[in-house]
Amino acid sequence: MKMPDEWWTSPTQSEETGRPVMVTGRDGMDEVIASGKYCDRVEITWLYEAAPDGMPSEETAALMEKVDDALRDALKKEKACVLTGIYTGDGERNWIVYTKNTRIFNSVLNRALAPFELLPLRLYAEKDPEWEEYRQMRDMTYIAPGDD
Repeated sequence: MKMPDEWWTSPTQSEETGRPVMVTGRDGMDEVIASGKYCDRVEITWLYEAAPDGMPSEETAALMEKVDDALRDALKKEKACVLTGIYTGDGERNWIVYTKNTRIFNSVLNRALAPFELLPLRLYAEKDPEWEEYRQMRDMTYIAPGDD
């Protein structure tokens, strides 16, 4: 199964503070979801000192982009994990990954982040065989190609 590499980005807002949050979601996940192989969801959270609008400083944003690139490259090579969403705003960035196996995910994450100094990341994992988080994100933020 080939992983789709189509994405959309949509502005939304934090339910708690009303500050802006940019959501980037991966499109074309129907076949991946239907496979039933990716039942564990891992959320990687980076809390940062937010500007008044809730976004990171330029310096923090630049480091986040380097981490994002490293994470995407590592996950692209590992077919046991798929990055499905990235949320940035309101003082945090969240990467959402569905995986077949959390041990494999941890190994991929450690390899991806090895070049960086210790980062302020928090991990959370749970079973999500119905992809509820992804479906909710898509329902709330999806922008079809050409609709932007």
